[in-house]
Amino acid sequence: MLASSFWRHPLVETAGYFSVVVLCLFVAMIIFEIVTKYKNWEEIKNGNVAVALATGGKIVGICNIFRYSIQQHTSFVEMIGWGLYGFILLIFAYLLFEFLTPKFNVDEELAADNRSVGFISFTISLGLSFVIGASIS
Repeated sequence: MLASSFWRHPLVETAGYFSVVVLCLFVAMIIFEIVTKYKNWEEIKNGNVAVALATGGKIVGICNIFRYSIQQHTSFVEMIGWGLYGFILLIFAYLLFEFLTPKFNVDEELAADNRSVGFISFTISLGLSFVIGASIS
């Protein structure tokens, strides 16, 4: 009984959710590094604001999706499952953004530090994370 109450203590649960989401965020950023044609962290290190905006939008979007997932689910397994599903939808949205802009290549524009494209990428990631998060059940 004592061990059970330890794992249900709010401080322990919060630390657990935090740890799991940070790990998922780390994995998500590796996947985004693979999906994009440029090196996210190298571009950011070199001062590319467009890539920083796009990457920041992805980070905020992923965290927002996991926020909704934590609110809606009581088990770590459900929270992770729905959060990862939401992340997959966010990747799909990024690929759809690339597909729906045939006049230019999003990855090339971001690599060239086109801040307008970076800002739109940020807002798409953030905006759709609210839609994805709200639909998590």
